Amino acid sequence: MNTMKVIILLASLSGILLVVGYFIARAKGVVIALVIALIMNFGGYWYSDRIVLSLYDAKPVTRAEAPLLYDAVESLAAKAKIPIPKIYVIPSGAPNAFATGRNEAHAAVALTSGILRILNRDELEGVIAHELSHIKNKDILIGTMTATIATAVVLLSRWAMFFGGSEEGSAIGTVAVAIIAPIAATLIQMAISRSREYDADAGGATVSGKPEALASALAKLSKSAAVKPMDANPSTAHMFIVNPLSSGTIMTLFSTHPPLEKRIEKLMKMKTPPELRHPCADVLSC
Repeated sequence: MNTMKVIILLASLSGILLVVGYFIARAKGVVIALVIALIMNFGGYWYSDRIVLSLYDAKPVTRAEAPLLYDAVESLAAKAKIPIPKIYVIPSGAPNAFATGRNEAHAAVALTSGILRILNRDELEGVIAHELSHIKNKDILIGTMTATIATAVVLLSRWAMFFGGSEEGSAIGTVAVAIIAPIAATLIQMAISRSREYDADAGGATVSGKPEALASALAKLSKSAAVKPMDANPSTAHMFIVNPLSSGTIMTLFSTHPPLEKRIEKLMKMKTPPELRHPCADVLSC
């Protein structure tokens, strides 16, 4: 269902882009919109990982530097049946993590120094498995596509605001294209991001075999993010396992992540039998 939902949302997002292009210059505008989207997607596909890792000053680590972390990633990657991604550590006390890269063979997992301090081994494995699930599900590619198409909609909408359509039209039409289209595109982008988070939670819980540990980690990370928000760029917020931005920012109106309570509820439904249960069953009190 989530896959079908993403396909429908991507089609809707692309449709908005074409409508904006048509409004600007009819058939030529549609071609312009497609060219802009292709160029932006090409750049995002090849360079987005380098840009985001550089943005957060992420440093690569080797097995010699972080043997326990490297062993965890290696073991979980084998269970997920994907190549071992490169491992990076972000020098930030705010606990969080994300995955990036254009495909399974060119992927990376980045964790902040803060997350390595506050999570126990089972919780950390749950987080790593979540990020590996993003890689396996090609969520990074989907996220790049949605972000670039949404950005193209915004750029073309601003063009429409300043230069108007190809024909004399009503002010209402211009406002609809210049204001409503970008909002609709952003809402669709956020919906796609939320859908992929649910799938990554389920995939991570399956790979690690510890859904309760992942639920516990999410509760800890969300609580820490509320107390100590990360100095993150809003355009990359969707990449992190929990929203790194302060709950007081306007960006929370367009949340890139599902409600924490629902994520935990879904994970707890996957919980292991009592005899194999994680010690921290009541995740909200961890």
